[in-house]
Formats: sequence, C-alpha cells, structure tokens
Amino acid sequence: MSRSSARFVVTVAASVALAFAGCSRASSTGHASGAASTGSVATDPPGTYMGRTLASPMSYQGADWLDRADRETTEQPEHVLDVLGVKEGMTVADVGAGSGYFTVRIAKRVGPRGRVLATDLQPEMLDLLRTKVSKANLSNVVPILSTESDAKLPRNEVDLVLMVDVYHELPKPAVTLAQVRVSLRPEGRIALVEYRAEDPDVPIKPEHKTTLVQVRRELEANGFVFRSSDESLPQQRIVVFSTQGALRASP
Repeated sequence: MSRSSARFVVTVAASVALAFAGCSRASSTGHASGAASTGSVATDPPGTYMGRTLASPMSYQGADWLDRADRETTEQPEHVLDVLGVKEGMTVADVGAGSGYFTVRIAKRVGPRGRVLATDLQPEMLDLLRTKVSKANLSNVVPILSTESDAKLPRNEVDLVLMVDVYHELPKPAVTLAQVRVSLRPEGRIALVEYRAEDPDVPIKPEHKTTLVQVRRELEANGFVFRSSDESLPQQRIVVFSTQGALRASP
C-alpha cells in the first residue's frame, strides 16, 4: 500500500470534526515529576484509559523487530522527520526510543548544535541504543532511563517530543502527558506516530492501534491543542499537538 488517498483524508477529517464539534477542552497542570490531569482517570478500570485498552510495552527481547528489514518502506522514517520539520539545532525527545531506530536519524538531522533525549523504560533497550549511537559516531544523544511515573524530561527545553508506536503503550498516559507538557518550550510540539485503527487492513493487534478520534480525546483532555494529522504513511498517521492556546503549567 502506498500513500493514502485524498478521499481517505477527507473522510477521517470529517469524522473527527463531527466527533469534536461543540466539545470543550480540558486542561492539565503539572511539573517534570508532577501530577496529571484527573479527567476520567480515577474511574478507569485497571489496564484502560478513557475507554482504551492499554497495550503492554514491547520487551527488549523483541528488539530485532524494531530494526526489521521492511521498516524503511512501511514506516518511512525520513519522511516522518520531513513532515515534522526536524532540523539542525533542535532539542528532540525520542520517548520510548527502544533500540534507537529513530534516535540515530534524528541526531544526524539536529547536528552538533542540537540534542536528542532518548528515553526508555528498559535499560537493555538503552544498551542497544548506545551501541547504535556509538557505531554512528554521534555525540549529541543523551540516553535516559525513564520510569512509568517519571518521563525524566527537563522543563521548558524541548522543541519536539516524538513517540513512534509508543503512545498506546504508555502505562500511565495522563502522568506522562503532564510531564511532556512542562518539558516543551512555548512553541514546542508533541507528535504521535500511531497505526490507524480505522483501517481494518492494518495487520496490528487492536490494542496497538488508535483512532484519530481517540487520540484527540485523550490529548485534548490533558491540555494539548490539536494541530494536524498527516495520513501519508502506508499504515500509520502522524498526529501533532502543541500547548499553544492551552493553559500552561507554571515554570
């Protein structure tokens, strides 16, 4: 499958517009290790968030899948970075970086004046990432061991937070999103690359796919403002949010 057709984009956009017409947006506050928006979290059954089943984080034992041969074709990493405008001098947080598939590509783009904060929950993943970064002779990558409750991101320093096939696996979405918000600079953005649940032909387990409606519902409930959804990848979409227009946490 190549690029999605204009008809698909229009259909998705129309359905999202209908779903969100007249809805108000909730905001959240917090700090780098702080509280998240309450929203509906308190009433969510275990293992769910806002009606969505949480997927289990991928184990380091399956890391070979992150470097599979067809990923260049199916996920088009350079195209993703083009869409997001990743350029020299930026500070990018690769949240859930895994073995560093995107990390290395980002690091080459931001250059020596830029920085990549590569976070993961598993030290074994970070070991794989360090090996890959070392082989590429890159000195602008900072590996960070995060936890379910602490994203370990600096405050007000990040231009872009990127989560590739990661958001649906966050164990505590509201907690992480609150910390992402305060890590972003005023013009900063968060971008989620997620498999499209609206497409029954995407061969991924249901809990590893999301709809645009669901992604918007969750991010907007946590104080983010929807900016765009790029549907040009074969099986995924690139959804971008910012905090512009939303209440920001105090520094």
